[in-house]
Order: sequence, then structure tokens, then C-alpha cells
Amino acid sequence: MQNLLEALVAKHRPAAREGKVAEYIPELAGQNPDLLGVAVVNPQGEMHAAGAYRHRFTLQSISKLIALMVALMDHGEEVIFSKVGMEPTGDPFHSLYKLEIASEAKPLNPMINAGAIVVSSLIRGKSVDDRVKRMIHLVREMAENPEIDLDRAVYRSERETADRNRALAYFLKGCGVIDDVEETLDVYFRQCSICVDCLDLARMGLCLAQNGVTLEGKRVIPEDVARLAKTFMVTCGMYNASGEFAIRAGIPAKSGVSGGILALVPGRMGIGVFGPALDKKGNSITGVRLLEDFSKKMGLSIF
Repeated sequence: MQNLLEALVAKHRPAAREGKVAEYIPELAGQNPDLLGVAVVNPQGEMHAAGAYRHRFTLQSISKLIALMVALMDHGEEVIFSKVGMEPTGDPFHSLYKLEIASEAKPLNPMINAGAIVVSSLIRGKSVDDRVKRMIHLVREMAENPEIDLDRAVYRSERETADRNRALAYFLKGCGVIDDVEETLDVYFRQCSICVDCLDLARMGLCLAQNGVTLEGKRVIPEDVARLAKTFMVTCGMYNASGEFAIRAGIPAKSGVSGGILALVPGRMGIGVFGPALDKKGNSITGVRLLEDFSKKMGLSIF
């Protein structure tokens, strides 16, 4: 396994020149596009890693999984899915188009920005701090790392440049879907700024692979909630490239525009990948290729 991971990093790192870092968030624009790291953890606690696996980065859209799970634990499926749908989309993750033409302003799924903003508005807490602390707590439990926290520089950078997300949120408010735009967006920007490395992601993936049970055997997510999260990873986790990734890699995964990808094989392993050079759909170009290659070589597809 170790030799394979090192070979995959060396093989796919050069593809970074075909992508670009997320320049629309100034703090992410400074990332080194040539970085590539991967970590794998199995239920026996065996860990293998290669490349820049200790480099820290923010969850970005991977946090949409965390928010969804917390909201589901707060309210249950009926309430959440009365506000946001369960269908994949062929549109970009920040698109407003389907909201405008639909008979009701109900985002198609929780993994696009509009859906994630609605989900963030539903997380319980007396303040923004309380709500975000609950998400950080779940990430810490899944990763078994009490040091995980926010990257405040990224948070400030997102907050100051989020014109498109503000447009989405005010449209949703105008349709009566959310109430307090700025408070909801503050939750959303902070959750996106939770900072991890590939080993953290791999442990989080293993927790989901074990239906909500951590490496040390602690249940931190109800089994039905973990099942829903994994299903959304397969159908919507890689933006509007989810279908292609399901065909080529065949494993649940969720990406973020920082270059992170949380992936898993049910019952077998959690995988964390980081490569900040993105393709045109917002996924790590090197990370996707590494995962596709890894899945084929190891026979990991769940289909």
C-alpha cells in the first residue's frame, strides 16, 4: 500500500499544471498548486500516507456533509428534505438557474451552495458561535483530533469576497426559505474554514465507512444519518462531475475548492486527498486522477 500511494503521488502530481487554484477566494489563491497528498486508514488502524499529507487546508464544500449530518440530527429527514431536495444537478455548484425556473425555491440538493446555505440556516444553537462549535465538535470526533479548528484568515477572505453566495442567500430570503442572511452566511463561511489534513480526512472517511463509528469504536453519527451522507456523496459529492466520478472511481467522495477530497470504501477504508489545482468543475485535478487510479488498481468500486 505504501509503495502504491507514493507511486500514485509521483505519477499524478504533474497534472497540476492543467488546473488552477481557487483564485476567487484570495486566501486560497496563494496555495501551491503542485502539492499533492493522500492518506488511507482501515478499520484495523493501519495508516498509510504519501506526499503532502500533513499540509493543512480548509474543508470548504466538504463541510456541507458535516452541516447536513448535524442538521439531520437536529430535525430529522422530514424537516430537512422539505427545505432542500435530494436530486443531482448538472449545473455548477454556485448556480442560481434552477432556483429561478423551479415552481418553488427549493435547492436541488444539500451539496450545492444554495442547498448548503439552507441547511446551515437549520443548525440549532443560540448563536453563530454555538452552531459552528457543534460542527467543529463533530469533525474533531470523526477525525479523533481535538486540535482541529478554524483557519480565520480563510474565513475572513471568504466573508469579504462572497458576492455570489450573498446573491444566493438573498434570493432564498426573498422566497421565504431562510430568514437571517448575514447570520446564516457567517455560519456557512466559518464551517467552510474548518482546517484539516489528509489524515484527518481519512479518519473522517473511515467513520462514515463504518456507518458513524470512529476508529476507536465510538459512535458519533447515527447509522441512518451516515447512510444518507454516503448516498449524497455518490450522487452529488463531486459537483456536476459526480456521475463521471461514480463511473470511473465508483466510491463515495466529497470535494472542496481548497483541493481536498474525502473518500471512503464502505467497511474497508477512509481516504483523504489534497491537491489544490482544480479542474473546470471545481474538483482537485490531481486528486480525482489519483483516486480513480487507486480505485482501479485496488478494485474498490462499490458498483
